[in-house]
Amino acid sequence: MYTRNLFPRDLFAELERLQRDMQQAFDLSIRGGARGGFPALNIGSTPKSVEIYAFAPGIDPAAIEVQIEKGVLTIAGERAEETLPEKAMLHIGERFAGRFRRVITLPDDIDPNSATAKYRDGVLHISIARQEAAIPRRIAIQ
Repeated sequence: MYTRNLFPRDLFAELERLQRDMQQAFDLSIRGGARGGFPALNIGSTPKSVEIYAFAPGIDPAAIEVQIEKGVLTIAGERAEETLPEKAMLHIGERFAGRFRRVITLPDDIDPNSATAKYRDGVLHISIARQEAAIPRRIAIQ
């Protein structure tokens, strides 16, 4: 069990620790989305598509729901809690269990009908093509 002295020796160190804890609790990325959710996400784009990778090991793909509605991608599901063998004691439990939901606002130029989702080795890969009109084209000079 971790305990903290009620009267810190170094008040400034304690204030710095408190500020660090607050930043971690409300940590926002540059794009404004909260970090540290489950499943962890990598989101990128190419001139032809938007690529989303959700890292969700140990989840049955049938338990994951992927939906696009009005330019918003939702990934939802549930990870079952693991049971310990009888008389086993858990010392550290860092694995998330329970329902999850991640919501991502997509760019306006995507084609929701072209979305594909594949789950392999604990990684859900969602690829959404951009609309044909939004793809940059090189124009030949005559």
